[in-house]
Amino acid sequence: MNRSPRRRVLAATLSAASAVLVASGAVLLSAGNANAATTLGASAAATGRYFGTAVAAYKLSDSVYSTILNREFDMVTPENEMKWDATEPSQNSFSYTSGDQIVSQAQSHNQRVRGHALAWHSQQPGWAQSLSGTALRSAMTNHITNVATHYKGKIYSWDVVNEAFADGTSGARRSSNLQNTGNDWIEVAFRTARAADPAAKLCYNDYNTDGINAKSTAVYNMVSDFKTRGVPIDCVGFQGHFNSASPVTSDIQQNLARFAALGVDVQITELDIAGSGTAQATSYSSVVKACLAVARCNGITVWGIRDSDSWRASDTPLLFDNSGNKKASYTAALDALNSGGTTNPTTSVPTTSPTTVLPSTSNPTTSPPATAGCSATVSLNQWSGGFVATIKVTAGSAKINGWTVGVTLPSGAAVTNSWNTTASGSSGAVSFANVSYNGSVNAAASTEFGFQGTGVGPSATPTCTAR
Repeated sequence: MNRSPRRRVLAATLSAASAVLVASGAVLLSAGNANAATTLGASAAATGRYFGTAVAAYKLSDSVYSTILNREFDMVTPENEMKWDATEPSQNSFSYTSGDQIVSQAQSHNQRVRGHALAWHSQQPGWAQSLSGTALRSAMTNHITNVATHYKGKIYSWDVVNEAFADGTSGARRSSNLQNTGNDWIEVAFRTARAADPAAKLCYNDYNTDGINAKSTAVYNMVSDFKTRGVPIDCVGFQGHFNSASPVTSDIQQNLARFAALGVDVQITELDIAGSGTAQATSYSSVVKACLAVARCNGITVWGIRDSDSWRASDTPLLFDNSGNKKASYTAALDALNSGGTTNPTTSVPTTSPTTVLPSTSNPTTSPPATAGCSATVSLNQWSGGFVATIKVTAGSAKINGWTVGVTLPSGAAVTNSWNTTASGSSGAVSFANVSYNGSVNAAASTEFGFQGTGVGPSATPTCTAR
C-alpha cells in the first residue's frame, strides 16, 4: 500500500523458536494470568511469534514515538524507505541512508526487520515508470539484486512482490508495467531475491485477501503453483486494512490455514482497523486470535504506532492515540496474545532445494532415462529479451554424490545469475555444478537448480555427468 507521506484515499472496498524479547518490555507479571507479558512483542514471543510495526525514519527523533517503538515491538517494517523510488532514485544510483537508519535502530534494540518492498507497480521512480518490456524487466532484476544484496543478512523477510493482483471477482493479475513484461515476472522476482539473499524469507504481500474470495484464491493458486515447481516462496502477507465497509472477515482464520497448508508461513503485515472503543478492540482481538490459532502464522505487524502516525489518521485505526496512550484496542490485542494459542514452530528459510522435488508443470525437453549416472532436462520461462531456466537433475539406477550439467546457450544469450548451483562461464557452453547441499541424489530421485539470463534460453537437452 502507498503510505505516509504518500497517501491515497482508502476505497470503500478496501479490507485493505522464540524471538528475542525487547529489552525494556520483557517484564512479566507476577500476578493475574501466569507468565502474562506486559508488552506486545514479549507476549507474541512467548508463542514463537513476533509483533511488529511500520516505522518512518524521520519520526525516530520523536521521543514518544521511539519510546513506544523500542518498548512494545520486536519487528519493524520501513514504511517507504526501502521502496524502489527511495532506494534507486536514479537508475543504478542507489540510496540507502534512511533504510540503513531504520535497520541500525532495530539492531540496537534487538528488533528484526521486514523489508518492504522490492517490486511493486506503485512508488516506482520516474525513470522506471518510463521503461517497458525488456528494459524494465532488466531494471527490476538489477534493482532487486542490488537492494537485497545491500541488506543481506539484516532482513528477516522481504515483501518481494507487493499487490500484483487486481481487485474484484476476476482473480486476474493487476494491469501494470511490470505485468506487461510477461506473466512470469513475479517468479523472476522471487528467484532473483533468493539468489541475492538466500537467508531471508521471501513473501508475497497483498490487500483484500484476508478472507476467502476471488482475489485471495488467485494468490493461493499462484503460491500452490510456485511450491509445486520449486519457485522460492516462504511466506504470504495479508495486509489487514479494515473499516466499517470492509470489516474483519469471519473466515480469516480459515483463509490463513489454507495458505499455511501449502507449506508457507503466513503473516498479518499492515494491520490497522478503523474505529474506536469496544468495536475496534473486539476486531483487534479477533485478528490476533485468528493468527494464534494457525501454527504457521508467525507474526503480526500494525501499520504505524499512534493514530497520528497512520496513513489514514482520521480513522484512528491503531493501538495508541495521538499522545501515545494505550487504547482499548491495545489492551484487547495484548490480552489475546497472553491467552496463548497454537505454538508457532521454529521454521528456517529453505536455502536449499529438497533432494526430491515435484515435477515441473512446464514442458520438459525429454523424460530422463532410468539408467546409471544422471540426466537433465530444462524448462523455460521466456520473455522478450530474457528467460529463467529451471534444470531438473535426475539420478539413474544408482545414487549419485555429485553432478555437473552442461548447457549450450544460443548466440547472444548470457547467464546473469543462478541459484542452487555453481556456474562456470556465462555464454556459449556453460557448466553448472552442485553445491554442498544438493549433490547427493538417491537413485531415480531428482533435484533442481536454476539460472536467469538475457537473450533466448537454451532449447537443447543439457548433458549431465555424475560423480
